[in-house]
Amino acid sequence: MRTPAGKDCRFYYSDYFRGRETQECRLIERNPQGGQWHTKLCDSCPVPDILRQNACPNMVLEGRIEKTLLGLRERVRIYAVCSQHRVEVDKPAVGCGRCHESFDVKVVE
Repeated sequence: MRTPAGKDCRFYYSDYFRGRETQECRLIERNPQGGQWHTKLCDSCPVPDILRQNACPNMVLEGRIEKTLLGLRERVRIYAVCSQHRVEVDKPAVGCGRCHESFDVKVVE
């Protein structure tokens, strides 16, 4: 679904059918310590870019809202894990590096 920032994200949900005004980030809401989500966070959220760059089905994302040093700004912090190899993923846009080795790639000349 398209976020208020104009990017596609599978975790964003909105419903305006028959007077409803529901907007939520299901990634943040499924984390008990996720924090209070609001639409302004979609502007700087890295999740839509991560999902576009890495479509690995084994990568599991967890998100939470974190405040900056002075507490003036909020941003979405992402924690990623590879569920197949059970390792923490440092660069979610790239992946764990092991899952891509198992794909069979045929080069046609």
